[in-house]
Amino acid sequence: QVQLVESGGGLVQAGGSLRLSCAASGRTFSSYRMGWFRQAPGKEREFIAVISTGGGSTYYADSVKGRFTISRDNAENTVYLQMSSLKPEDTAVYSCAAASIWTTRAQGYGYWGQGTQVTVSS
Repeated sequence: QVQLVESGGGLVQAGGSLRLSCAASGRTFSSYRMGWFRQAPGKEREFIAVISTGGGSTYYADSVKGRFTISRDNAENTVYLQMSSLKPEDTAVYSCAAASIWTTRAQGYGYWGQGTQVTVSS
């Protein structure tokens, strides 16, 4: 079992940057693919990025490609989401999740954090 706790959210002006962290408990962190999702009020949850177990492979949603970077540190049991050139439409609750398979579908992730709010002002 994996427990996930996000941090690093907050209020930032458009064009700014934030780095989200997701700390995982448990000794099996390195065996999970890790993903980031977001959900804005009144909208469905949206896939953002996924990273392989070793960190060598990543995949991004078109909406964030070139602006966001996912990475992980298996020694620290942490996955990161570096967000740059933020836009007001990036405002959402961001959640990390762990999956046993490579997937962009939320249904494929068995463990979720509680989420952290990111608000981008114009």
